[in-house]
Amino acid sequence: MEAAAAIRSTAAPRMPLAGRSRGPGTAAARAIPGSRGDWQTACAILSSTNDTPTPPAPKVNGQNSNKLAAPAIPGSEDAAFSLDLVPAAGAGNLPRPLSISDLSPAPLHGAQLRVAYQGVPGAYSEAAAGKAYPGCEAIPCDQFEVAFQAVELWIADRAVLPVENSLGGSIHRNYDLLLRHRLHIVGEVQLPVHHCLLALPGVRRELLARVISHPQALAQCEHTLTRMGLNVAREAFDDTAGAAEHIAAHGLRDTAAIASARAAELYGLQILADGVQDDAGNVTRFVMLAREPIIPRTDRPFKTSIVLAHDREGTSVLFKVLSAFAFRDISLTKIESRPHRHRPIRLVDDANIGTAKHFEYMFYIDFQASMADVRAQNALAEIQEFTSFLRVLGSYPMDMTPWDAAPSSTSSSGSPSSSSDQQQRG
Repeated sequence: MEAAAAIRSTAAPRMPLAGRSRGPGTAAARAIPGSRGDWQTACAILSSTNDTPTPPAPKVNGQNSNKLAAPAIPGSEDAAFSLDLVPAAGAGNLPRPLSISDLSPAPLHGAQLRVAYQGVPGAYSEAAAGKAYPGCEAIPCDQFEVAFQAVELWIADRAVLPVENSLGGSIHRNYDLLLRHRLHIVGEVQLPVHHCLLALPGVRRELLARVISHPQALAQCEHTLTRMGLNVAREAFDDTAGAAEHIAAHGLRDTAAIASARAAELYGLQILADGVQDDAGNVTRFVMLAREPIIPRTDRPFKTSIVLAHDREGTSVLFKVLSAFAFRDISLTKIESRPHRHRPIRLVDDANIGTAKHFEYMFYIDFQASMADVRAQNALAEIQEFTSFLRVLGSYPMDMTPWDAAPSSTSSSGSPSSSSDQQQRG
């Protein structure tokens, strides 16, 4: 009986996982009687089976794999068995695994993107959009809030909006909109501003009665216009390029506009004076907004923007906020206070003089660190312990383009955005 058990064990080899077929070996094992003669006959059958050459191993995805399956028995279905797990493909055609760069696209991925900006064609915001996303489809909006809504409603993919100017300071309207809407800052771009004095062809400077432009553009050129002897009325307009368009559309021969050289080209105006800004280092910083944040990285300089508020008295909370960054050697590039829109007045009991009224403030802070940096994570964790509100507006790559790269090329190219190809955002 022990010999018969050994025969059964030998005569039934392990089949591949796809199934076992009934070959001669298994049939002989089942037909073994107890006599010595029949036992010798079974041994002869097994011997002839083992002398047969081993058939090729099953194929996996069209290739032999001796390690994946045991030899099949002649005459069985396993002799031509094949496993097609996935479509066969050459090594060079296999898909590349996703990496962090796929999930966090570089800022130069702007081809075919729809980018909203405030103003009309020829505005500096349009030049900033082209610098941030070369090859994009720029979508003009008549108001800042419309640009926010265009991204939220999927009309546009991105928005590029100004937040501060080196001469005029912060653009508070956009800081308020950043808090009101749920878009994320995914990048920044710094655009040198090169103002020109524009008028209809044939108009002389001494015949001008007024100058129109955006309020910040008028403020940035005030001293230069005075030195030029233009003691005329100065009227605010929605944006610089819009002022140029207004003059061209209505044929105003007694009015000049402060705008870009590209606006003069688009609306058929002549340049009466080039470079009329008071300071040659006139730079506007724009932020790029998207519906989803990008994944922060540590392989390049990053900046993070936050907004916070506190409901405690005194200056100790602000000191603690600054200390959280100072102790970790994190540099701040901006701190801006804005009155709290929902609670603009705070009542403070004072035993001596009764009730005093003070403004409650929101603090906007930019610091040079990525949210992937442990220092930044620990700093915000500490700040959150003594603030009533904390929100990260975005963690994004810094714009490292030299400021003096664009003004010199403005007059020759006719566009303040001619330095966009030099943007170092690889």
